[in-house]
Amino acid sequence: MNRDFLKDKRRIVVKIGTSTITHVDTGHLNLIKMEKLARVLTDIKNQNKEIVLVSSGAIGAGRKALGIMGKPGRLSQKQACAAVGQARLMMIYQKLFSEYNQTIAQILITKRTMINEISRHNAENTFRELLNMGVIPIVNENDTVSTDQILDENFGDNDTLSATVAEMVQADLLILLSDIDGLYTDDPRNNEKAEFIDCVEKIDEKLYAMAKGADTTFGTGGMATKIAAAEIANAIGVDMVIANGDDVVNISRILEGKEVGTLFKA
Repeated sequence: MNRDFLKDKRRIVVKIGTSTITHVDTGHLNLIKMEKLARVLTDIKNQNKEIVLVSSGAIGAGRKALGIMGKPGRLSQKQACAAVGQARLMMIYQKLFSEYNQTIAQILITKRTMINEISRHNAENTFRELLNMGVIPIVNENDTVSTDQILDENFGDNDTLSATVAEMVQADLLILLSDIDGLYTDDPRNNEKAEFIDCVEKIDEKLYAMAKGADTTFGTGGMATKIAAAEIANAIGVDMVIANGDDVVNISRILEGKEVGTLFKA
């Protein structure tokens, strides 16, 4: 499918997962990748486009800062890690984006923000004002007070959250950066005959059957949660692309209409 129409997208939500911004072997934040992300998003913003970044990584950053090996077991321990990690994550983002003179904002939301009419209205107004001011909002689930994402693996490391944010800000495009090139007929890491799917125009049970769960130590979102996010986005008229986050310049390539990742057409 010709993707030139992606060049016209003006308001873009980009979601980056924990496994994409951390070193898989150690769990420490990947500063080079985060710096490139700040540079790429600022450059896109400089093209008179609007950007919202949904960033995971708070619990992972917190557990490393606190010296916790492996995933925290207790809910309260996960929430403590989130409290420590979110501050560290935003401190790094603030430093990196300021190098390019780009103002950012932190927005922490919960599922309840979406379903409460007053809270949702207030959040929409905040997003609108920030985007009008040229700010890049950085969004995360408020894990310190909310247990929704921590307890619900189907929430998928902010995959579903990013689709809901795309709806809230009336985005034109949602980009999910993953640790895989896009959607395949099977897991290409285990099956060399797996075929890449360039474009999806209909989401059905057969598509979900192709999805595999997460297999990283630090992230929680597998392909199934990304397809669920695509279903939410497509239903409200938002196109979505799943692409490999190993090279964050893929964001720019997508917006140039290049065939990068799997396009889920609304």
